[in-house]
Amino acid sequence: MSSSQIQRLGGPLSLVPFSLLLILILHPGWAVIHIPEDYQISNFKQPPVIKEQPMSYTAFTVEDIGFTCEASGNPPPIFRWLKDGQQFDPAADPRLSVSENSGNFTASGEGPISQYQGRYRCYASNELGTAVSTEARVITESTPILTKEKKVQIKVEQGDKVILYCNPPFSTTMPHIHWMDINLKHIELNERVVKGQDGSLYFSNVLSTDSRNDYICHAQYIFARTILPKEPVTLIVAPSNSVVHNRRPQLLQPPGSHSSLIALRGHSLVLECIPEGLPTPSITWHRKDGVLSQSRVIKQNFDRWLNFTSVEESDDGEYQCSAKNTQGVATHTYTVTVEAAPYWTKQPVSQLYAPGETVRLDCQADGIPTPTISWSLNGNPIAAVDPDVRRMVHGGTLTLRDVTNSDTAVYQCEASNKHGTILVNTYIYVIELAPQILTEDKMIYTATQGQTVSLICRTFGSPRPKVEWESDSHEMLLSHARVSQQVNGTLQIHDVSPQDEGLYKCSMLNTNLSISAELEVLNRTEIVRSPGHLRVHRGHSAVLHCEAYVDPLLRSLRHPQTVWRKNKHKIHESAAEDKYIFDGSSLIISNTEPKDEGVYTCEVITELDTANASGSITVVDRPDQPSHLKLSDIQNHSLTLSWTPGYDHNGPINEFVVEVESPSGGHWHKMINVSGEIEQVEIHLRPFWTYRFRVIAVNEYGRSEPSEPSELHHTPPAVPDRNPQNVRSDSNDPDSMVIAWKELDKKYFNGPGFQYKVMWRHPVGHGPHWHQNFSTTSPYVVKSTGTFKPFEIKVQAVNHIGEGPAPNAIIGYSGEDVPLEAPLNISTEDINSTTIRVTWDPVSTDSIRGHLQGYKIHLRRPGHQGGRGHRTRGNHEKHENEAWVVIVVGQGHEHVLAGLLPFSDYQLKLLVFNNKSDGPLSELHHFKTPEGVPSPPGSLHFDSPSETELTLRWTPPRHPNGILTGYLLHYQELDSNEQEMKLQIIDDPTVSHITLQNLDPKSYYSFYLRAHTSAGDGDPIVKKAATLLDSGPPTNITTFTGETSVNLSWVPGERSRNVVFLVEYYKNGEGQLQASEAINSTQSFYQLQGLKSGTYYKLKFISNNSTFWNTTVKTAGPGLIPVDDNFATQGWFIGLISAIVLLVLVLLILCFIKRSKGGKYAVKDKEEGHVDSDARPMKDETLGEYRSLESDNDEKHSGSQPSLGGESKLGSDDSLAGCGESMEIQFNEDGSFIGQYGGVRDAPGTVGHDSSGATSPVNPGIVPPPRPSVPTSISALLRGN
Repeated sequence: MSSSQIQRLGGPLSLVPFSLLLILILHPGWAVIHIPEDYQISNFKQPPVIKEQPMSYTAFTVEDIGFTCEASGNPPPIFRWLKDGQQFDPAADPRLSVSENSGNFTASGEGPISQYQGRYRCYASNELGTAVSTEARVITESTPILTKEKKVQIKVEQGDKVILYCNPPFSTTMPHIHWMDINLKHIELNERVVKGQDGSLYFSNVLSTDSRNDYICHAQYIFARTILPKEPVTLIVAPSNSVVHNRRPQLLQPPGSHSSLIALRGHSLVLECIPEGLPTPSITWHRKDGVLSQSRVIKQNFDRWLNFTSVEESDDGEYQCSAKNTQGVATHTYTVTVEAAPYWTKQPVSQLYAPGETVRLDCQADGIPTPTISWSLNGNPIAAVDPDVRRMVHGGTLTLRDVTNSDTAVYQCEASNKHGTILVNTYIYVIELAPQILTEDKMIYTATQGQTVSLICRTFGSPRPKVEWESDSHEMLLSHARVSQQVNGTLQIHDVSPQDEGLYKCSMLNTNLSISAELEVLNRTEIVRSPGHLRVHRGHSAVLHCEAYVDPLLRSLRHPQTVWRKNKHKIHESAAEDKYIFDGSSLIISNTEPKDEGVYTCEVITELDTANASGSITVVDRPDQPSHLKLSDIQNHSLTLSWTPGYDHNGPINEFVVEVESPSGGHWHKMINVSGEIEQVEIHLRPFWTYRFRVIAVNEYGRSEPSEPSELHHTPPAVPDRNPQNVRSDSNDPDSMVIAWKELDKKYFNGPGFQYKVMWRHPVGHGPHWHQNFSTTSPYVVKSTGTFKPFEIKVQAVNHIGEGPAPNAIIGYSGEDVPLEAPLNISTEDINSTTIRVTWDPVSTDSIRGHLQGYKIHLRRPGHQGGRGHRTRGNHEKHENEAWVVIVVGQGHEHVLAGLLPFSDYQLKLLVFNNKSDGPLSELHHFKTPEGVPSPPGSLHFDSPSETELTLRWTPPRHPNGILTGYLLHYQELDSNEQEMKLQIIDDPTVSHITLQNLDPKSYYSFYLRAHTSAGDGDPIVKKAATLLDSGPPTNITTFTGETSVNLSWVPGERSRNVVFLVEYYKNGEGQLQASEAINSTQSFYQLQGLKSGTYYKLKFISNNSTFWNTTVKTAGPGLIPVDDNFATQGWFIGLISAIVLLVLVLLILCFIKRSKGGKYAVKDKEEGHVDSDARPMKDETLGEYRSLESDNDEKHSGSQPSLGGESKLGSDDSLAGCGESMEIQFNEDGSFIGQYGGVRDAPGTVGHDSSGATSPVNPGIVPPPRPSVPTSISALLRGN
């Protein structure tokens, strides 16, 4: 089905538009016969319709004579005219020319035109009736001319009133008056000089500058196409011989105090008041019986005219103008009576009627006075037409029953009163037309749930056809309250639901005509996320969301459109200022301001329906500043401060902060906080102070700007109300006492002349009288007091008004001196190997010569006892020959020293100290700390001579803490059911290795090695390890050929012992046999170099004098290897390899630079801070390492395979191979760390081929994969705990 057959509904149904084939127009109403354009009919006859009406006018010449009367109809109408009620044939007048196919005529030629004056009416007739035009009137006049006039000269004194009359020639068309000078420049008009409606020029009072001899009145007759200049008027203004006196206003127009006017509805009306007086009066207007609506009137001509542009009945009433100046008031009252020419309130409508129908024509008009209504038939009064019992006229209603074809006619309804006549033509067209269904068949209607849908069944015919609807469910449709059928045949279903879907059929009764329609009901559009009610901080952005559910089928018809409105006004995206930004269905309002507040509605518009939801934005901000600060209830030491809060910007004010200005000005300090509901506060004031206040409002969004400061307020002086605090003696020098105190803030001076009264005396028996003196600052020094003598002291605040409160006395002391004695009888007692107790005899009180502050213990550690024990680096070493001091505060005579080192010599001295200085040191006291348990062994490494043997190698503890007496080794098999812990006792402290035999090669073992002294066993070093397994040469060797080399790679077996093999190679079919150097199976990579490009080579892999694998390879050559044979030959791969080579080179260089500068990895930094120079650091105390036999200078070369653990020289900090160690880290299934078996050391004396993992100068650009280790040792597999 084509899209033209589908109608979609969005709300109320939009009907298919009708085309008007026949439009009958009568002035001032319309009469219309509707015939659809898709109704099939030919040669349809039309009643006559007046299309252009004749108009009334005034004629001055023969060219002005002429009328227009045009009409349409089928057959074409015939025109005739009546003049003054008599037949008038324009064609019979030789000076009149008549147009064809219309009633238009015009005049030409010479001669008088008075015979054409009269009232005209046009008639247009055809076989269906006669249409009548409105009546038009022609007035004939001669063109206005000037009569001979005398020149006018007017003499007045300055200040007099003057009227210059125009008196233009009479005409029924009012002329336009222009006052000009001889140069055709308009006379300037103003409040003093105005033009009246009669054309005269009115002077309220004259000035000497008004004197001139060329006041000329020009009368412009627009319809007569002429302008008549009158004779110039001379105005002479003579200066007054006396003082010009002001005078009360008088009205020059209109005369008298009251006028009555009749105004016609719809016409204009001008009320005029032109005053005279000195000074020039002003004019005001008001309505005496109501309010003067400014929208109904226009004040013109310097308020001298009150213009009603279109009079209405409500303008009926009394209006008064008042002329006023300094001398008085003059008034005039207009009584305006509004009447109206007839106007239509209801016009009859032309219709098509079928034979037998009843016609009712309603014609109603109004006017003042009430018009009379009369009916005519085809231009003839009903009374003059043959009576018909079927026709009845009652006022403005005409009824005609049981019409027939012969009743087709044009009826005229005419309304008249004294102000005019109006007429309307109405056609009764009785006709029979065959019925037709005009709506397309099989229309599809789509609506959303809840809408009202209209299924159209448009018909046409005469008489009007009747239709009925039925659905495919065979239900009685009209029995449902939601379903109704309109007069035009449309089936309307309200609140549609999915149950209403289906086929519907419209059938025309008494015919076999019918159409079908299909109704689809979709889900209604709903807002699922509506805009919220947001509170947005001013200046921030607000985001309003609007998400809607739209039926998928509805979405496929047209993508939904989201429209945003603010307070019902549509919002447009503002690209220029980025105020409104549409982000999908969301609206972003940037930089919010108070004007952005309002209700925001999002409207989702689909092809069929709309959905909307509303939210709001409230812009919040910090409050505006308070204002109108006022001081009231002022007392000596208090006042009331009040203020007016500012606008809170939608954030209620939480509190007000009252601030006071510092006396120096410019700095403000918080004084008090009050609740946001309080607008005044009582403030207590300090004496002798200047106050100025300001207030800040605070809400949850911030603080307002400060208010304007209040007026200054000064408080009177008073005596001080407090004394200084923290009175004390700060004496440092003997024989003097320094009395100090915390000075009072200036605000507590309370008056002029402020100072401190300082008093002191000996306290014994409260001694003699008080000594006193005055000071303005702290401190005050008293001389000749003796050393460390007690005094009572006090300080009082005073000013010129008086003294402050009586102060309390405190005990102070004169200056201290250096203590004289050192502590005696020092002794020490061991608590444990790191803690001792020190005791001494206290010194005498007199020798202290001051306040006893405590004792200082001076300690020094020369070293270990007798230098015995293993000397190591670490925390112990840093304490050697280092002295430190322990302070014991107070009067105690013993102290516990903790944190000492076991098995160490110490030296100790004591002294006493006071506030002045330290006393003399005591004699040197020696003591020793007992032995302690040692720290764990420094390192532990493993060798595996066979599959059932492990050799453990260790270094002594870094901190022996005594004399080592031996070692204890515990070990147990992991993942064993027995899990028995075995013990090996090593009584010789000089032993550094042990070999364990009969171990299970399938198991891992956990080892716990600890040293012991006479104090006990130390903490163990814990490692896990397993033996290495015997294995054969590598398998699954992969080859990769270059132009002059072959790269060999393989994966070494886990825990496999190293196997040495070599490669023999020669050119295929020729060439000398060559052999590589010895290769270790743990290398995982080797490169044959020095080959020729593009050549086949035979490779044989030999171990223990037997070949275990052979292969043939071909080196690469330019253009010899196909591009698609191997991706490794592709350009992109070569580029990738080159990039990797460059990256590895950079990393190696950086690693070398770092190591050469002594830099170490972060982990090593921590480890090496506590180890000896001849002991390598542990990487992890939980991970065992195999120690290279070659790297240990203290051990003999073993027949077992040396390891590549952390002690290997190749794995040391100075080895480049260590940079690649991280590449070989592996993890067990449980995530634990495993050391890689293998090595990277070349066999001694080997030359020729590069077996290292780095690029060599001999073979640049070829970078083999990184190798784990040198094959000179095997390493045990290590796991973390």
